[in-house]
Amino acid sequence: MLLWNRPDGPVSYTLILAHGAGAAMDSPFMDDIAQRLAARGVAVARFEFPYMTARRHDGRRRPPNPQALLLSCWREIHAEVRQQVTGPLAIGGKSMGGRMASLLADELGADALVCLGYPFHAVGKADKPRVAHLADLKTPTLIIQGERDPMGDRLTVAGYSLSGAIHLCWLAAGDHDLKPLKASGFTHEQHLDTAADVIARFLAGPVQE
Repeated sequence: MLLWNRPDGPVSYTLILAHGAGAAMDSPFMDDIAQRLAARGVAVARFEFPYMTARRHDGRRRPPNPQALLLSCWREIHAEVRQQVTGPLAIGGKSMGGRMASLLADELGADALVCLGYPFHAVGKADKPRVAHLADLKTPTLIIQGERDPMGDRLTVAGYSLSGAIHLCWLAAGDHDLKPLKASGFTHEQHLDTAADVIARFLAGPVQE
């Protein structure tokens, strides 16, 4: 099942957005960012991986499916959406959903990749990064990351060798959900607005700082 947020006016781009490991496709974060993007001319299609669909049916929490199944699901959804829309099509997601998309972006020939809160490593395991494939990524990529994300803060990520196709947008004092510390002077609303603005600009063309 696809959950769509479509602009009232012309569609500039379509983005397939996958959820993270612990929250469904209609979580407050996913609802919020999809609505903000639709208001900026980006059509957003959301879906759920099999383990989350099962949880929706019986309420039982489950760990994510094995990676091979997650990737297979991504391929199927991409093919389905590609048949439904014309124009450029981007893929991406929140945390795990974005990481799975990043593993397939080049294979699928995605026009762009958008990741929100990328899990560069598991919490507390910065010594075991998940970045090998990011060094050779060819798909134009935008990663929006909180500066204090426990799965990849600014200092840690600066030490990685990332492809020149990857553009990083850092949000001041933001956590894994892009929520800033109050002392930063920013609000979560402001950071989500910034994220939506940057994504819309990125999909429209090269990001300008």
